Amino acid sequence: MGVSLKAIAARAGVSLATVSNVINGYRPVGEATRVRVQQAIDELGYTPNLSARHLRRGRTGIIALAIPELNNPYFAELAGAAIREAARHGYTLLLDYTDGDREKELLVSDGFREQIIDGLILSPVQLDRAAVLARTSSTPLVLVGESVYDVPYDHIAIDNVAASSAAMQHLIGLGRRRIAFVGAHADARRQPAHLRLRGYEDALAAAGLRFDAALVATTPTFGRGDGAAAVHRLLDSGQEPDAVFAYNDLVAIGAMRALHERGLRVPEDVAVIGFDDIEEGRFSSPTLTTISPDKESIGRLAVAALVARVEQRAEAEPCEVQPTWELMPRESTLGTAARG
Repeated sequence: MGVSLKAIAARAGVSLATVSNVINGYRPVGEATRVRVQQAIDELGYTPNLSARHLRRGRTGIIALAIPELNNPYFAELAGAAIREAARHGYTLLLDYTDGDREKELLVSDGFREQIIDGLILSPVQLDRAAVLARTSSTPLVLVGESVYDVPYDHIAIDNVAASSAAMQHLIGLGRRRIAFVGAHADARRQPAHLRLRGYEDALAAAGLRFDAALVATTPTFGRGDGAAAVHRLLDSGQEPDAVFAYNDLVAIGAMRALHERGLRVPEDVAVIGFDDIEEGRFSSPTLTTISPDKESIGRLAVAALVARVEQRAEAEPCEVQPTWELMPRESTLGTAARG
């Protein structure tokens, strides 16, 4: 048998309403009373029936996170942060997978699972502004990811242009001048790739360096194999970069493998920097210099924004939130000096 609120009230010597207010945080309760009620909760081993609580409020207690990739550690780390934050709010997080496919993104965005979820966090790849604006589902939505939409939904994303410029400034500050960008994409809907390329170009211009289109390598996707193949193509075409700025860490790790296969040393011959700060880069050889988005903060902010919408505690106007990021210098640009 579960512990009842009546038993807690009797143990603490307060009313049922006071116990409910303490548990649900509805109204301010005096500190001494709150401590007494919490002590009774702890002594009796009370655990709230979250399912019953959600059902009383007309909700399922389930929210969803739809991501485009399962094999990218960045999204695994982001999902972990979101799951922890959802649990803290008393929600279960359902993980959905779109494979970056437009039709699947439209399906989840337009309420494919709206009967079983209270809200959706979506990381879209193929949806443009018009598609997001055309959404018909009333399920609360929060967007994550670096695409810029200007739509009436909360959006959590770092400043890709500023972060990419910082990555380039790091390389330029080390004396690198022929810097390749690996991970450009022709599809205009792949906005993060375009934003990171813009940061690359801005930093070159600020340093008085000429933009050379021959040093920009496109990739069909953003995995290790894509990075390796792109670097092989660059070298086969006669280009001799002294640094590589990769779209993400997976592309960077593939690039380092290709450089090794061609007899080039990292960072002595070619410095390499990535983006995302996945765990693999901290254990690669050499360790990978990267831009580190605050993934824990992104997951936490996205869930908190969604729960506020679900529970109708958010302001009417949607918000655009830019979590912090940090440059993490390691051996792939600093060599053995990074160990000091």
